[in-house]
Order: sequence, then C-alpha cells, then structure tokens
Amino acid sequence: MHDTASWAARLGAETFLAQTLHRSHLVIPGRLDDVAGLLSWDDLNTILATHRLEPPRLRLSADGETLPAHRYASTVTNRRAATWQRIQPAELHKHLAEGASLVLDAADELHLPLRAAAVGLEQFLDTPVQANVYASWTAKEGFGTHWDDHDVVVVQVEGVKRWRLYGPTRTAPAWRDVERPAEPTGEPIADFVLTPGDVLYLPRGWWHAVTADQGSPSLHVTFGLVAHTGADLLAWVVDQVRADAVIRRDVPRFATAEDQAAYRADLRRAVLAELDAPDLVARWANSIDTTHQGRPVPSLPFVDGIPVPSTSTEEGTVGSLTITLTAPRAQMTQHPTRGTLTLAAAGTEWDLQDRVRPALEQLIAGRPLTVRAFADLAGIGIRTAIVLVNELLVGQVVRVSCRGNW
Repeated sequence: MHDTASWAARLGAETFLAQTLHRSHLVIPGRLDDVAGLLSWDDLNTILATHRLEPPRLRLSADGETLPAHRYASTVTNRRAATWQRIQPAELHKHLAEGASLVLDAADELHLPLRAAAVGLEQFLDTPVQANVYASWTAKEGFGTHWDDHDVVVVQVEGVKRWRLYGPTRTAPAWRDVERPAEPTGEPIADFVLTPGDVLYLPRGWWHAVTADQGSPSLHVTFGLVAHTGADLLAWVVDQVRADAVIRRDVPRFATAEDQAAYRADLRRAVLAELDAPDLVARWANSIDTTHQGRPVPSLPFVDGIPVPSTSTEEGTVGSLTITLTAPRAQMTQHPTRGTLTLAAAGTEWDLQDRVRPALEQLIAGRPLTVRAFADLAGIGIRTAIVLVNELLVGQVVRVSCRGNW
C-alpha cells in the first residue's frame, strides 16, 4: 500500500472512483501483511523522541477537548532563546492510560513510509493528501461524535478500533460554510471494528465516533484528502476571465440603475461563456494538477546541479545517481504531428522531444530511475540527460540522490 497501483487495487480502482468516492463509506478487510513497514509503535516512539512537535501538530484529546501541553510536556529554552515543548514520558503515559487520544498531524513529513503511501494515494485520487496518526488505549472517546470537512482513508496498523458511523446530516458540509450540520440522532447506521490491515473510506460530512474499546492499544493512520468544491472551481473561473475587460473594471457602485444593469449583463456574459465551455472541468483539473508544488525535496550536495563527467569513472558515478519525481500530479501531453511532448508540473512547462517519453512515464508513475537508466530509456547520451535533469531540478519537480529513492 505504498504506491499508486496498490492503492488502486485495495480501494477498487475505477469502480471506487465511479461508485464510492464522495458518495458512501467503504470498509475493506485486510491483513497485517498489508501494512507491514507502514508505521509501528517503535516508529511512533522514535518520531516523538527525535522531533520538536509543537501543539497543535502533536496533541492529546479527551472528551472532545484538547489537553494543555503543560500537562504532558515541559518548556525547554536553550542558550539562543529558542523555546519548545519536550515530552515527559511518564505524564504522557498517565494521560493516555486515563483515556486521552494522541494525535500527530502531517506524519507523512516525518516518516518516509507514510510519505510514500501519501504520494501513492495522491497519484491515484489526484488531490493533495496528508497523513495523521491517531493512537488510543481506552473506550473513552477522544473526540466525541464528530465529522470532518474532507474525505478520509483510514488504515488500521496496530491493535483494533471500533467505529460507529451516523452518516451525514447536511449535504457536503465545508470548512467555509453558511450553516453547521445538525448533530445526528438515533442509532448508528454502521458499527464495526477495524483490525490491522483493514481500510475504511469515509466521505466528508459523515458523523462518526471512534473508540479503542476492544481491550488493546490502537494505532491507525488517517489519510486526509483535500476537498475540491464548486466554490474552488468558480474561484478558478474568475481567474480565467480576467482577460475580459469587464472583469477588471471597477464596480460602478455610484452609477445609475441602468448602467449597473448593463454592467451585470456584461459580467454574466463573461462568466457564463466560461462556464458553458464543455472542457471546463478538464481544464480546471489539469490546471490544479500541473500548478501544485507537490512535495519538493532538496538534492544536496548538488547545489549547482549534477556535474557533467569528464572521465569514464566520473560518468559511472554520475550515472548511478537516482532521480525521483517530486510532483506526483505532473502531466505529460504528446504532440504526435510535431514529434514532441510537453511536461507540465509545479507551475512550469517543458517542451521536449518525444523520445524522452518512456523515461518520463517511469518517473510520473512513481518509479525512480538512475541517471544512466533515464538516459537509456530516453535514447539520449548521459551528458544530454544530465542537462535535462538539471533543468527539472531548477523547476523543482525532481530530486537527485546518491543512495536511491526514499
């Protein structure tokens, strides 16, 4: 479950996209082997011990309330006046044993297997993904019955967790909304227990209550999916129609009623012309995919790019360097009549010869390549490959490493 193909297989590929996504919950039974290497208790302990995790990124929650950090951490100040919260394990254990839940936000930025899993899911669903970690020990609800303003994919990695689902009480509630959903009434529509390897998909707005009431510590990862609503699409449309002078004009607030009516008519014409375009959604999707910055990673020590080798020995060393795409939603468009293609990613476009397509396809699919393999697949010399890779480095869409992918 660390790449696009495995996510597609687990969730149901095209069937999931056509019938489940944004529509209904889905529970997919799994096995412990399905989450091997994703996250363990030891991994979590290491993260907590080796990072300065300030609230609210790391927090404890009990009965829907966040515990003050001073109850499980102490303030530390060094000689340069930098201040942070240092966890006190005994106090942390005490509150967790009493029923608090531990939450670690954006753990994909701290643990490489979670990063890989988040990237794979992002490539499958074409939306930014963040992985949060949740750990709990008792039947006490850390967050109460609540809903999220984004879809989630939950993966149980250690222990078991009971989920009670109540469904939505408002259609597609959003973070910026005009009304809050009413609390659910009655019995849950689903009541089940997730065991290691199980996966749950839950659309946004679905009320749920979660407890570790099965007598064992529970650890799960929630992959949150960024929502793209009609409001987002309309905001993009407004940017597209700025080419029309009526959109750029000052609003005639002091004009006559007749002039304001004419102004409204001009606005309507400009906006409706864009909304009526049959390819509107496709162009919007391509725009947000190819302008998203992805997950940029430095390529130290190559601050001046990959050096061009001058000897066969240097060529062998450079050829073994590994290239990894850091823009998971990069798009490649072929131009058969011209024998060229366009790579678009992270807000930049490159017009390239079609011969490099096999190499780019591998990178876009999430498969790292050595410089030598990239050159061979592209049918170009290694020096030409280095020039191209260095251009992509400047564009912040790839990273180069000495020891392979991470």
